[in-house]
Amino acid sequence: MAKEHLLERADTPDEKARVEKYVTVHGQELSPTNYAVCQADLLIKNDRQATVYLGNSLIPHEPYSRESGDQWPETKWRFHRMLSNPPFGVTWGGKDGYEKEARKLAKTRYQAGMPRVNDGALLFLQTMLAKMAPPETGGSRIAVIFNGSPLSNGDCGSGESEIRRWILENDWLDAIVMLPDQLFYNTGIFTYVWLLRNDKPASHYGRVMLIDARQQFEKEPKSFGNKRHRITDAHRAWIEERYRDGWAKGYADEQVKVFPREDFAYHKVSVVFWQTDEHDQPAIVTEPYEKAFTAANVKKEQDFHESDLSFRVRVKTDGQEKTVGFTVKSEDNAARKFKEAMSGADETLAVEWTHRRYVQDDEYIPHGEDIAAFLKREIAKPIIRWEETKKDGKTVLGYEILPNKYFYRYQPPTPAKDLLAEFWRLEKEAEKMLEGLAK
Repeated sequence: MAKEHLLERADTPDEKARVEKYVTVHGQELSPTNYAVCQADLLIKNDRQATVYLGNSLIPHEPYSRESGDQWPETKWRFHRMLSNPPFGVTWGGKDGYEKEARKLAKTRYQAGMPRVNDGALLFLQTMLAKMAPPETGGSRIAVIFNGSPLSNGDCGSGESEIRRWILENDWLDAIVMLPDQLFYNTGIFTYVWLLRNDKPASHYGRVMLIDARQQFEKEPKSFGNKRHRITDAHRAWIEERYRDGWAKGYADEQVKVFPREDFAYHKVSVVFWQTDEHDQPAIVTEPYEKAFTAANVKKEQDFHESDLSFRVRVKTDGQEKTVGFTVKSEDNAARKFKEAMSGADETLAVEWTHRRYVQDDEYIPHGEDIAAFLKREIAKPIIRWEETKKDGKTVLGYEILPNKYFYRYQPPTPAKDLLAEFWRLEKEAEKMLEGLAK
């Protein structure tokens, strides 16, 4: 289709001849049925330069393996333009997957990270990025269509976040186009086109464009499964115009926004703060101890609170109940205190403890914010300690892209009187339907 598009745009026989001579298409398909349809189509078009292989492009090709792998390896092949519409939510791990084979590329093609085993979308993207032609030989541009999961799935330091970090820090992501829902036969979800390139002009450096094209559609005359919307040439022209003018004129409006790539980064901070009571004073609470009362658990509480902990333990010894109290200080040996308190006891009946009401929570802080100032402002409680997410001993940033947040437009709720009027209208409609059934 892409080559046909170029041939249609060629104005002269000489231009058409150059397209035929210099534009070669290559592909790979996992489904035998789709592969056969593709080969038949190429035979009909008589495109003798096109080469398509049957096999799994996410795993290495080993000639004697029962399953064919990637027959366009980046060690031999590079491409200037790449298009892909990979399956959404493809499972690549587990008993039905090919995790063992894919992980053979963990230190090369997938060195940025491996996504969760039930969603291989970012494996497809890394496969294409690995095959980019160097900028000095023309560079590469990629267009791939995804569902929403590659935008934000995975926490800071996870495989998905690390892959997004790798892409953004290398400045390959150029734009994301938000498409309407109900464009596909087997799903009604919203989808997104990612545009990537390694030959960005200076005006694109360090920036990413988001285009909201969710309203660029018309209704299908007749539904085809979940496909109820379609994009026409006019809608495609609208998207192209917003992309070109957005970069050329540097404007932003309700449908086009340009962000520095750092805007998609965040710090994930684990923070412990001292909850306050009804008088807004640091709270001290006495409550049942609901964990197993063991020396190891007492030591964990001691390490977490870093302050005195008072325990009252009701035990049974020789058929008699008694209450034993002890305090664990920050410098105490918790295991020794525990053994002393439980010495001679036959059974533990109940445990109560008194402690500072420390709360641990994770805060997601935009990159560039002063972390200490943010925590003080947003939590407004005594901060005990905080720590950023680390990987291999180094602090890492998380990355996520949330287009819906950037294009959110507040819509006031329907007034209560209008809702009530609609309710009574439906009530009367239901009564008439029931009367009809009675007859």
